[in-house]
Amino acid sequence: MAKVRKAVFPVAGMGTRFLPATKAMAKEMLTIVDKPLIQYVVEEAAASGIEEFILVTARHKGEIEDHFDRSVELEGALEDGRKRRERKAVEEMVLQPGQIAYIRQQEPLGLGHAVWCARYAVGDEPFAVLLPDEIMLADEPVLAQLLSAHAEVGGNVVAVMDVPRDRTARYGILDVAEDDGRLVRVKGLVEKPEPDAAPSTLSLAGRYVLDPQVMEALGRQEAGRGGEIQLTDAIAATIGTIPLHGVRFEGHRFDCGSPLGFLEANLAYALGRADIAEDVQDMLRRYAGVAAPKGG
Repeated sequence: MAKVRKAVFPVAGMGTRFLPATKAMAKEMLTIVDKPLIQYVVEEAAASGIEEFILVTARHKGEIEDHFDRSVELEGALEDGRKRRERKAVEEMVLQPGQIAYIRQQEPLGLGHAVWCARYAVGDEPFAVLLPDEIMLADEPVLAQLLSAHAEVGGNVVAVMDVPRDRTARYGILDVAEDDGRLVRVKGLVEKPEPDAAPSTLSLAGRYVLDPQVMEALGRQEAGRGGEIQLTDAIAATIGTIPLHGVRFEGHRFDCGSPLGFLEANLAYALGRADIAEDVQDMLRRYAGVAAPKGG
């Protein structure tokens, strides 16, 4: 089984659900406590053994490149001010030269198109895809859980989770052949089906390990739902040639593409920080008291 060494991060979206905050900044640079979304996802990939990081960007995303680059002036100022903890935090986010590459998606033609833009950097080997809108709080990195499953079964492996049936139109939904509670063998995929047409309530969850044949399917540039090139459609097109399995991962997923999910993620990560958890709990109690009805 070929080792999965490369990961693709589609970060070209405009972030319209977070306007006006994203008018002049990349949505992937919005912070969860004190780190931007993209850093959490890159750190997950690195902790899972990924060696090469391919970010598919757009022309208004320069600050992402700056974030993962060195800032000699800042490092020097922090050292002069004896702010060694802060300097260490800044230095740790910098990847080695050649480890990270940036590719432009010149037109917003969908997630599948963004992944296809990375085809030459990926080459003819299996690769991971991580959606920065979705961050995962887990003891073992979710991508590492997928890579373990991929070592067992090969083919395409995706993170999956159960969703309420009335929300299936928000997700890619699996048509399940077999299910042992952890590993699911999949016979089909449907992009955002209406509840009465959904083959199950098991949805994709923003982490993928994919065979290079998916790139070939994406190369046909076939538009799907919404007139966009869908990654889900390309994965579905390889079923029968390439096995597809879903992994019910251990951990909690936060949909940071929506303001409410973003707020929840901030609370969850803040409560997990030993240095601020107690103060955050006190703050929440104060706000809960303000919001409570009189006499409650």
